[in-house]
Amino acid sequence: MAEKQNRNFKQTTLWLCLTAIFMAMNVALSSFGVPVPGGHLYLNDIVICTAAILLDPVAAFIVGGVGAFLGDFFFYPTPMFVSLVTHGLQAVVISLLAHHILKKRPVLASGIGVAVGAVIMVVGYSLGRAFIYSTPEYALMKLPYQILQAVVGAVVAMILVWKCGINKLFQKTVARAGRA
Repeated sequence: MAEKQNRNFKQTTLWLCLTAIFMAMNVALSSFGVPVPGGHLYLNDIVICTAAILLDPVAAFIVGGVGAFLGDFFFYPTPMFVSLVTHGLQAVVISLLAHHILKKRPVLASGIGVAVGAVIMVVGYSLGRAFIYSTPEYALMKLPYQILQAVVGAVVAMILVWKCGINKLFQKTVARAGRA
């Protein structure tokens, strides 16, 4: 009994620490943008997509939604609730699709997840900006940057998780916590 409680404690601690690390990375990357002609490119979608592929939907929401909310809250609060809803929904959908469809083909499931997540992010931010700033023209003006951010986040996350071996490292770490 004590061994099972110890294993659950270690798994909960690992879940909490991984969620907190990813959320801190999201806050950091949502705090500044890479200047591009006519606007900025934010790289926090890379963290959101990576975390959503690896983590469960609850942790993915915390990383994506709460992390983006806090990044906006600290540095640019106007769209913080749009970020909470949009990035939170994006992360949950990616996580659900990556973990619950095509279980024998996780790379394809993750690819479908980040593609659907990219659409959610672009549509959510476009509608949110049109509502917050009361002008659809502003939302349309920012649409190319939203699309670029979504595509960069999805592609880089897929490369990090599946080509650079983050998934194998993550699975080893989770298995080690389960055995210990």
